[in-house]
Amino acid sequence: MKKLLKVLGGLLGVVVIGICGLLIYVSTALPNVDPAPDLKIELTDDRIQRGEYLANTVFACVDCHSDKDYTKFGLTIVEGTKGKGGGLFGTKMGLPGDYYAKNLTPYHLGDWTDGEIFRAITTGVDKEGNALFPIMPYTNYRRVDPEDIYDIIAYLRTLEPIEYDVPESSSDFPMNFIINTIPGEPDFTEQPDPSDKIAYGKYLVTAASCADCHTPMEQGNPIEGMTFAGGMEFELELGGVVTSANITPDITTGIGSWTEDAFIARFKSFQDTSNVINKNVVKPGDFNTEMPWRFYSNMSEEELSAIYAFLKTQSPVNNMITKFRREE
Repeated sequence: MKKLLKVLGGLLGVVVIGICGLLIYVSTALPNVDPAPDLKIELTDDRIQRGEYLANTVFACVDCHSDKDYTKFGLTIVEGTKGKGGGLFGTKMGLPGDYYAKNLTPYHLGDWTDGEIFRAITTGVDKEGNALFPIMPYTNYRRVDPEDIYDIIAYLRTLEPIEYDVPESSSDFPMNFIINTIPGEPDFTEQPDPSDKIAYGKYLVTAASCADCHTPMEQGNPIEGMTFAGGMEFELELGGVVTSANITPDITTGIGSWTEDAFIARFKSFQDTSNVINKNVVKPGDFNTEMPWRFYSNMSEEELSAIYAFLKTQSPVNNMITKFRREE
């Protein structure tokens, strides 16, 4: 018996040492990505204008990195907070930690090189070499055209500096170890020609990270066979829970019966300042949405048409969504 216990104790010791070694490796040797590239982006008018467009439409960077007015439908941006950061994406949302949107203005990024910003956006590793949680969807941004990222960086350089120090993000166990395994090297693609509507739509859907909100998750992973089927829940700041829509081409529960014109019109309605929904004050417990309609509404009709064309090629999933429910 003593011999058996000794053997078992030895095996347990080996296992413990192995686990400790693995944790030390994950926490010290990872993330393993290349150094920030030696990159200097020329701040031309064309590049800045294109970056402003992308950051305020397709990529919607400004949406997550600014203060929001929760009394407005579609959560308008509070004046004077563009790029300020500080928004919390945390355990209340079911995330494995508390993650704060970074300050994107020159107050914070002023001492970052263009290469360091580029690496953060496309690999998920910050200036100090720390892994970022992919609430910023760098796993998608690593697959876009680097020219789009260059343009966005050029635009960020022109933002008005806002003196605001964002709280440090933190991960719960075991995400505090797992997070180091998520960053990876980019796998860039060239932006397709817009004449290839489906390929162009796929590119835009990737850049806009549509699947991230419109695919339900289970234990932190997308549920197989439910891509774009909706069902992800978001607790609203003023109360209630809103659920992402099914945007598969299912006839009864998705967008299968929508025409292209109707799809585009839904987005463009949020440009119409006379639209009553854009004027109403949202009261505590009232329906609102986390969908950044006001940003996406400024996308071109050509882009929205391409997104529609791509979504119509997806597998239809019958998944009835209850759009909103009030908390008891």
